[in-house]
Amino acid sequence: MSATVVNLRQARKQKARDVKAQSAAENRRKFGRPKAEKSQENAEADLQTKRFEGHKLTSLSPSSPADKE
Repeated sequence: MSATVVNLRQARKQKARDVKAQSAAENRRKFGRPKAEKSQENAEADLQTKRFEGHKLTSLSPSSPADKE
């Protein structure tokens, strides 16, 4: 029963490289897009928010005594 020998220094460096590569990929996705694509995504998000807000029921807050007259 022999286990594989792992050089901890190399493993640490490889893990740091992987984390850095993942961060770079996220930044490319986030910031590496044309302005038109970003504005399109923002417009779609705004439309989705408006649709969601439009389907909300009005709040059932207690009415003030002035409203009862």
